[in-house]
Amino acid sequence: MTIVGVRGRAERLLNVLGERDLDQMMVSDRSNIRWLSGFTGSAGVLIISASGHVLVTDGRYTEQARDQLDAAGATDVEVVSARTLGEQHNAVIAAAGGKAIGAEASVVSYGTWSNFAARVDLVGVDGVISDLRRSKDDAEVELIAQAADIASHALADVAPMIAVGVSEREIRDELEYRMRKLGADGPSYETIVASGPTNAALPHARPTTRQFSEGDTVVIDVGALVGGYHSDMTRTFVVGEPTDEQQRWYQLVLEAQMAGLDAVVAGARVSDVDRACRSVFESVGLSELFVHGTGHGVGLDIHEEPFLGASGQTELVMGDVVTVEPGLYRVGTGGIRIEDLVVVTSEGHQNLTTHPKDSPCLPSRRTI
Repeated sequence: MTIVGVRGRAERLLNVLGERDLDQMMVSDRSNIRWLSGFTGSAGVLIISASGHVLVTDGRYTEQARDQLDAAGATDVEVVSARTLGEQHNAVIAAAGGKAIGAEASVVSYGTWSNFAARVDLVGVDGVISDLRRSKDDAEVELIAQAADIASHALADVAPMIAVGVSEREIRDELEYRMRKLGADGPSYETIVASGPTNAALPHARPTTRQFSEGDTVVIDVGALVGGYHSDMTRTFVVGEPTDEQQRWYQLVLEAQMAGLDAVVAGARVSDVDRACRSVFESVGLSELFVHGTGHGVGLDIHEEPFLGASGQTELVMGDVVTVEPGLYRVGTGGIRIEDLVVVTSEGHQNLTTHPKDSPCLPSRRTI
């Protein structure tokens, strides 16, 4: 499997911190720790400092930490073992050396923040690492592409099983099983399989025992996890032949998604992408049925910066990996969503999602 190297990332963080008159940071978010060091354990605090980097964990993870840091190229990080939370806090304070230290205020608990704040000057620096994580390197894109490919192949295998009498949970279980068989570490999230006039109208419905009926739309939102990196894709199917309204809605959603994809270029504002999708629905008086943002970043987290919403002014940069996922939803009718995962490149973007979206899959069990 591709190993994502972390060399140079701590230095990039220190450069950003220097603009805030800081030369060290306490990193508590697990994805941020992994991005900076390669460590995947569930217990740990990472100190990135101009005077030396320290990972404080406990005895369960000491050897794992050393192995993972070496594999990722974080050989300049000292691993310190702490048996209790109090020992961990003392080790972090010692590493701080009495100087001000940046911290993730939205991640650290109030109790922990209060404990540290009584002994060292903490400065909230939320968002600095998530901004650095946005532009994915080649190894990161390769893992995301592998995850996207696995999800696409799993869906291609399972889609013919969509038929009257099959339940949402049966399809979910088959998809998650097949993704693992194809090499995924697991699903990126609980796979969404939402069907019929009610469930399909809920963008984040959880799969139920509901069985498919003739004429149902079936919204499947699926992603695979590979090497810590996620993928995300949505396709909509119909049980039997689509009605005229289902066909019309599908073509509108596809048109909106293609317009959004066309807007994904370096330098575009995230609101430009959202506007491109939303204007298609506005032109036919259905914009109120598009009830969520157009997309989000994907990487070590399934939802991360940048978020593609109507009011966002963030500009896309090369290496951003984002979803474009417009949809229409109405209780009593159901829902339709189409989602692709793309990486921003010097030539616009590259679509990492390979499952078809514009032609029928099977005569009687078909993508609209």
